[in-house]
Amino acid sequence: MRSFFREINFALIVRIIGFLLMVEGAFMLSAAPVEWYFSGYDSNNLLISGIVTLISGALFFFLNGRTNKNLGKREGYIIVTFSWLFISLFGSLPYYLGADIPRFTNAFFETISGFTTTGASILTDIEAMPKGLLYWRSLTHWIGGMGIIVLSVAILPILGIGGMQLFMAEMPGITYDKLHPRITSTAKRLWAIYVLLTAMQFFMLWAGEMDWFEAICHTFSTMATGGFSTRNNSVAAFGAYSQYVIIVFMFLAGTNFTLHYFALHGQLKKVFTNEEFKGYMSIIGVVTIIAAIGLIISRSLTPETAFRDALFTVVSILTTTGFATADYLLWPVILWVMIFLLMFIGGSAGSTGGGMKIIRQMLLLKNSYMELRRSIHPNAVLPVKFNRKSVPQDIIYKVMAFFLMYILIFAFGVLFLAAIGIDFETAIGASIASLGNIGPGIGMVGPVENFAFMPDAAKWFLSLLMLLGRLELFTVLMLFSPHFWRK
Repeated sequence: MRSFFREINFALIVRIIGFLLMVEGAFMLSAAPVEWYFSGYDSNNLLISGIVTLISGALFFFLNGRTNKNLGKREGYIIVTFSWLFISLFGSLPYYLGADIPRFTNAFFETISGFTTTGASILTDIEAMPKGLLYWRSLTHWIGGMGIIVLSVAILPILGIGGMQLFMAEMPGITYDKLHPRITSTAKRLWAIYVLLTAMQFFMLWAGEMDWFEAICHTFSTMATGGFSTRNNSVAAFGAYSQYVIIVFMFLAGTNFTLHYFALHGQLKKVFTNEEFKGYMSIIGVVTIIAAIGLIISRSLTPETAFRDALFTVVSILTTTGFATADYLLWPVILWVMIFLLMFIGGSAGSTGGGMKIIRQMLLLKNSYMELRRSIHPNAVLPVKFNRKSVPQDIIYKVMAFFLMYILIFAFGVLFLAAIGIDFETAIGASIASLGNIGPGIGMVGPVENFAFMPDAAKWFLSLLMLLGRLELFTVLMLFSPHFWRK
């Protein structure tokens, strides 16, 4: 065991985590002017936090300069898991230093909820918070959306470090598509699309009723499918134009970014023939129509209002964004149960959305159907096909293992929360909302509530679920396996 630990390149691990902290510190410093603009130059929480983070990262980085640059799979998984923990710990400083969130547990919960793009909050009066912190709060979403690791992959080769293992360990989805033979070029293209869509949404929101501050904060939250808002009433505080713009960009953020690349290059056939994209569109269309009709009948809403509330809620929950324009728990039971079931689906693979991912659900359904046919025709060769290609059996096994593990962790989360005194309905809602990186759930953590009332033990546990969900379970879980550490 000792010899194996000597084989793990801990110096390189610390060096890369230090580099990521330096990137985070730079983002914090970029938020300091916003704090000064709204609160004056005597408010320096983001400046101090940024400097502390930058110096800490620099110490980690430069004190481990003389090290082997080879990055293996084990180092990749360790770096990804611990980097998310470290950036969340240091990201809590702006809240904690200014005593705006005086308890560290709450500050950490708010921060990891931001970086994992969950959007679950402990704030009871968002509009009373300093705007500099609200900007940082939304920026944590944007940084975590495409992943600070993916950003670093584009830069690590400059340091002589390959980023393939980091990309594989962090990138959302069961598979990733290379847009370029070099993984760094793929990372750069993904981030370029992310920045382009961010700029487009910002200017469209700014052209409406939002000022520049609210436009940029809601853009950061939308593109990351996060859900932090600057208003207590979330997006319900704005009119139809802003809500429709956010719907469009929630939809785009929940779409595989590879398809955006194809669309930008005029390859629209690849987009509209993609099975996951067609499934994504179908789920949104069918559930929205049913919910809209139900709202017209049950709540006497105008067709446009019912359609908008239904579409916004469906897209927000399916993409795991978590913005709200209506309290779906006040809808007829059949409707909010449908919304609850969407929480177990999630966005597309390769998007910023969380959850199980649509492709996994489709592969499970296809495999179940094929198993039925195999039972009838035991000698037939009936492979599962996706996008007209046969899916290797090992991929099917991985999907089944992921699904089983996901349900088991969700169930364990419900039992743990219930054991420490949370009512059962709220335990169900909080568990899936955290594991799926959704934000709102059911019970006392519904779309108009928050997580402030929960005991500290629940907040730390839910923080772990957020991390598990963001890193797709196995990246974190394998660190607890003895096999991972064996030579």
